[in-house]
Amino acid sequence: MLSTPTADPLTIALRRKHENGEPGTADGRIVAAGDGWQVVDVVCTTGPGDRPFDERHAASSFSVVLSGTFVYRADRGAALMSPGAFLLGNAGHAFECSHEHGEGDRCLSFQLDLDLFERLAHDAGASRPAFGRDRLPPVRGLAPLTARAEAAMRCPDAFEEVALELAVAVIRLATDGRRDEPSPDPARIAPVLRRLEFRVAERHTLAGLASEAGLSRYHFLRTFKAVTGLTPHQWIVRARLREAARRLAAGCDAVTDVALDVGFDDLSNFIRTFRTEFGVSPGRYRAAR
Repeated sequence: MLSTPTADPLTIALRRKHENGEPGTADGRIVAAGDGWQVVDVVCTTGPGDRPFDERHAASSFSVVLSGTFVYRADRGAALMSPGAFLLGNAGHAFECSHEHGEGDRCLSFQLDLDLFERLAHDAGASRPAFGRDRLPPVRGLAPLTARAEAAMRCPDAFEEVALELAVAVIRLATDGRRDEPSPDPARIAPVLRRLEFRVAERHTLAGLASEAGLSRYHFLRTFKAVTGLTPHQWIVRARLREAARRLAAGCDAVTDVALDVGFDDLSNFIRTFRTEFGVSPGRYRAAR
């Protein structure tokens, strides 16, 4: 079973909150910055007992969820966010994040000045310099850049390239004017997502997950996809691949050991799936870090 490392900032912050009896907070640490952009590591410790409050995006921003689940309410309604998903915000627009289904989350937030965002939107071929959606699911096209962004947290000098490349990729996916549908019944899905996040290497059946959510298999499948943008199988596979990419970039474990540890039973399947997701084999991915 995979577990959150003891040095994980969210784990540390939640432990400190409980030890000191403090209310939940959202703290941001700038990990890299440049001309017209900055990247902020945001650790939030609010939970069901903390009252949400309105906030406003100071800049055009997109944030990838690293851990935890929460509800993001913005112009187009509410959506349940989970690891690998992106929340999007246009400068000056109001939003609210709440944690009625669980405690704490961590996001890596990319914040762009309006001038830079407009230039990038033009380069991306967008019809207008604004996000047309409030969120993106963990889509395959963003997986390699998301992994590079997480790796760049250990080497901030590499952030500018990945920040600009990721910005253009997100803009291309999120400026098409489509409106997000509100998440149906996220309270049923949020506990399942939190369980999967920390037990992603385990075997999970559709029947078992549906039973945990208190839904029929068909209704669970439909609801899970509406909430996350992915089927349960797709969500689990991509979560396993993100963990494998993190392990490959951070350590020296054998590729076979990494594959087995994250939940793949067959090495050839792992290599093939990893290459499809990240564009290179696990060995080449590690060598390029």
